[in-house]
Amino acid sequence: MTLRQLRQVASDLGVALYSRKSKDQLVAAIERRQDTQEPPLKQIEAEMAPAPRPSAETSVVFLPRDPQWAYVFWEISEADRGAAQAAGATQLCLRVADLTGLPGGSVHPHTLQEVIVDSHATEWYLPVPLSDRDYRVELGYRKANGGWISLAYSSVARVPALHPSEQILDQFVPFSLEANPAATPPLPATPSVGVANTDLHERLYQSATSQWRRISRGSEAFHELEDSDHNSGALNASGVGIWASGRESGMGGVASRQRSFWLVADAELIVYGATDPSARLSIGGEDVPLSAEGTFRVQVPFRDGQQLYPIEAVAADGVQKRNITLEFSRNTPEDNSNPSDKAVSEWF
Repeated sequence: MTLRQLRQVASDLGVALYSRKSKDQLVAAIERRQDTQEPPLKQIEAEMAPAPRPSAETSVVFLPRDPQWAYVFWEISEADRGAAQAAGATQLCLRVADLTGLPGGSVHPHTLQEVIVDSHATEWYLPVPLSDRDYRVELGYRKANGGWISLAYSSVARVPALHPSEQILDQFVPFSLEANPAATPPLPATPSVGVANTDLHERLYQSATSQWRRISRGSEAFHELEDSDHNSGALNASGVGIWASGRESGMGGVASRQRSFWLVADAELIVYGATDPSARLSIGGEDVPLSAEGTFRVQVPFRDGQQLYPIEAVAADGVQKRNITLEFSRNTPEDNSNPSDKAVSEWF
């Protein structure tokens, strides 16, 4: 009997403080309070219906354990088990399917593997055919006539790779804000792509901004401001003349302090994607090399203004085409930066 049922019996028998007693204490108190006219506790328990149990639902779970093994556990409802046996089920099986890179639950041909398991088992260890792949497990019965009764599917899970990843992290290189934007040295291509054309990034940027070309602002404008400052004659960096600070201002014997400060900041744009390795890819009419897996990644300058990147992939047969156009816009509302070698001494 459950604790709730024991408390109900104890309440009917008038057991004091029954709600505070444990199950063993309640059983002892009930046995003490029962007399010959009352049925014994075991008889009451035998006449009561068993406590309700939640009905099981048929399901299967696929959990990769390591690159070579996966753990699968499942549960089959009595209704589904009975229906399968009535339909001629003979053997409980697990079917492992490879779904890597396929949409809509499609399965790679010739990759389906079937493993016979014990009919009363609820868990199993499966050997993984290949690591670094997406798999799904199907639970079902094989029929005597060779048919198949499907019961449940697991979620798709990725089996980890057996070897360390070959992915190369981003490499950031030094750059200078003093160079003319039209002559900015190109950024090196990502090693995984193996681009030999070293000026591809700058040409892509010039192509993307050709129709939006206008007077530059932000990170490209401070050079003009500095040139105008150099032609200001007798004005110093603060714009008030050489007699506006220092001892000539009447500060007497207080020593002056001279300091300089600087700041540089800019941004780059990363355009990346993937297509069929045998396709021809172009961005703004410029051919972009693909890696062996069909991926591409280019870093281009991201200056003020609008940039347009039309990307097109053409299949090896020259018939199938896919394209996408990306448009970006940058605005620098305030720029009070300067490079270190242009830092101007200021008096404090």
